[in-house]
Amino acid sequence: MDGHSKTRLMIGAEGVELLAQAYVAVLGLGGVGSHCALALARAGVGHLLLVDHDVVQESNLNRQALAFHSTLGCKKVDVAARMIADINPACRVDVRDCFVLPENLVSLFCADDGTPLPRPDYIVDCIDTVASKLAVALYAQERGLRLVSSMGAGNKFDPLQFRFDDIYDTSVCPLCKVMRKEARARGIEHLEVLYSVEKPVDVASAQGAARSERSNLGTLSYMPEAMGVLLASRVIRALL
Repeated sequence: MDGHSKTRLMIGAEGVELLAQAYVAVLGLGGVGSHCALALARAGVGHLLLVDHDVVQESNLNRQALAFHSTLGCKKVDVAARMIADINPACRVDVRDCFVLPENLVSLFCADDGTPLPRPDYIVDCIDTVASKLAVALYAQERGLRLVSSMGAGNKFDPLQFRFDDIYDTSVCPLCKVMRKEARARGIEHLEVLYSVEKPVDVASAQGAARSERSNLGTLSYMPEAMGVLLASRVIRALL
């Protein structure tokens, strides 16, 4: 028996080798991205690029795979790298301690000396900001890279209402509405997303904030985890 024996029963030795040769970029290590990255590592993906600039905070404890009292204040990329080394020591992990911004996308996919890394087999967008999500979508489209993008899981209860779809075929999700409009304006022809068709519940805004700011987005423990695992599933099945 070894760490991939149960996986091998499902996908065979050839499948295990395919995953070991795969290179996947996970952009954002919050509730969704942290669970996605660890699921990919457990499946045996051999090379991961992890990008995030945040540290673990107490408010992350209810939903993020990297959040423990022992990791509070630690960089998320460093915690993720340590956990993956403990799960799958054969996995090569490249980390970028930075925000994903339109102006730094090219450098994210290069080594520290500027040498381009291999083309990723898949990019998983788990970041929050619309401008950056759109920039990633354009980057992938221009280079013919496979990409799946997470939409909103906040203020929702039911993980059975998550769906994979093209952004232009989505409904209900407020983030999808914004993304559809902005993606069309930028000439993004196709973007696979994971989103929820569940109507968000109303949550009181933070004291002193306008309701339109959606300043108090609530999240239950299992929703980002379910989303992260679904994204990992989508990538793994595509790679195989």
